[in-house]
Amino acid sequence: MPSRAQRRPLALAAAVATAAALGATALAATTASAAEVPLSGYELTWGIKQSYRTYVTGFAAGSFTPADGASQAADNGAFTFVDGTGTYDSTAHTMDLAFQGSLKITSTAHRFEFTLSDVRFDSAAAEITADVTRDGTTTQDVPLADVTVTRSMADMATTLTEEAATVFGSASYAGAAGDPLTVVQKKESQTPTPTPTSTQTETASPEPTATPSATPSTTPSATPSASATTSPSPSAEPSTEPSPAPAAGDIVDGTLGWGVKQSFRTYVVNGVAKGTITTSDGASQAANNGAFTFVDATGTYDTDNDTLSAAFKGAVTFKGHEENGGEYGLDLTLSGLEVSLDGGSGELTADVTSLGKTSKDVVLAELDAKTDDLKAKDDVITLDDVKATLTAAGGEAFGGFYSAGAELDPVDVRVALSEDADLPGGGGDDDGQGTTGGSGTTGGVTGGTGSTTGGVTGGLAATGSDVPAAALGTAAALTVATGAGVVLAMRRRRTQA
Repeated sequence: MPSRAQRRPLALAAAVATAAALGATALAATTASAAEVPLSGYELTWGIKQSYRTYVTGFAAGSFTPADGASQAADNGAFTFVDGTGTYDSTAHTMDLAFQGSLKITSTAHRFEFTLSDVRFDSAAAEITADVTRDGTTTQDVPLADVTVTRSMADMATTLTEEAATVFGSASYAGAAGDPLTVVQKKESQTPTPTPTSTQTETASPEPTATPSATPSTTPSATPSASATTSPSPSAEPSTEPSPAPAAGDIVDGTLGWGVKQSFRTYVVNGVAKGTITTSDGASQAANNGAFTFVDATGTYDTDNDTLSAAFKGAVTFKGHEENGGEYGLDLTLSGLEVSLDGGSGELTADVTSLGKTSKDVVLAELDAKTDDLKAKDDVITLDDVKATLTAAGGEAFGGFYSAGAELDPVDVRVALSEDADLPGGGGDDDGQGTTGGSGTTGGVTGGTGSTTGGVTGGLAATGSDVPAAALGTAAALTVATGAGVVLAMRRRRTQA
């Protein structure tokens, strides 16, 4: 593996090589000094992967122990590493930071223990690395995730590496989405805060007051400068923009993005259910067994009183445990989805059809938005990552496989308040009649703290490709019995209906 010095941005190496070729020893020293700006006082927050945290503390009966300044957010949340120091390359506009803190990850059920330390973020390489210590042996600078670097460095998307799959014990993690990464300066350093860019992302010129000029001069200068430019004056023509929508009224259009529960989708398609997921009536599903988008919103809103009620078109059907040439032990359809919010809190309801029996307006989840202030921008109300918590009625809709209080996938709502509103497109990758399915041969047993019903281990629907390899040996004997139990439970429920 190349050393961190070898991964230093090519721009700096090229500058030094050119100076050496010209024999300008003094110039080389000056250029290197100008390019390397010391940084300090940064924090890095990353949760690795939510489903992994759930696995460790749930099925694996394990724990996370931060030390040496690191910490973990409440409710088995993300991890924060502190006192980040490093350098900023003012020529390439990249940064390389190392953070204090360590994280021990242990499992009593599956008998593993290892520690992550010396966590690093390199915007030029666009990656997170860490030292991994296991059985007394430390492997340095293991690349754990590729990062989509942004100028804000907040909530940057991450993709787990093959090395991460080995570290965390699941081959399915290679290439999987990790938790978002945030790097922020918490303590002021002696130099201005830089704005990094990555060689893998589009580079934009920084503000002149924040960093030295991004355009290298052909004539060496000890003090970089930025040229002042004069922006053209805006047009004096009168605005032709339509009047904003009133504070209350009818919803014209909109979309609802919701994945139900990622582990449930995995269980149906890739787990012991060996089934399919089908969208219809305008709904669609994102690629790679992703989340669903429901469309054509109608309803009402009131931004003064912070209330919203929206109904969406589209349906999604989950089928699995096929036998006897077309009969299914699992046959569940969600349609007629509605979202209601009042001051940031509310409900998600749907019509639920299970094994041919339909229940109307079932309250599947309690909703908790990030803000209780409902605002419209350009005649569109946007609510992202609304927390969804399973209700008791929702638990029954999923056959008792999840208990009330389980966290479902977050909800995204976008509603248009006028015909002229530009509603962001969202989500699905098919024509509303898509099907996701597969032979599903992986299906181990994992997932949180499910209940026990009729002798069948609860939390079954958390089965699937997120199962770390360490769990498979212990759970192998349970897989067949649990899968059979699902079919039996569904049959009994169908017979009683």
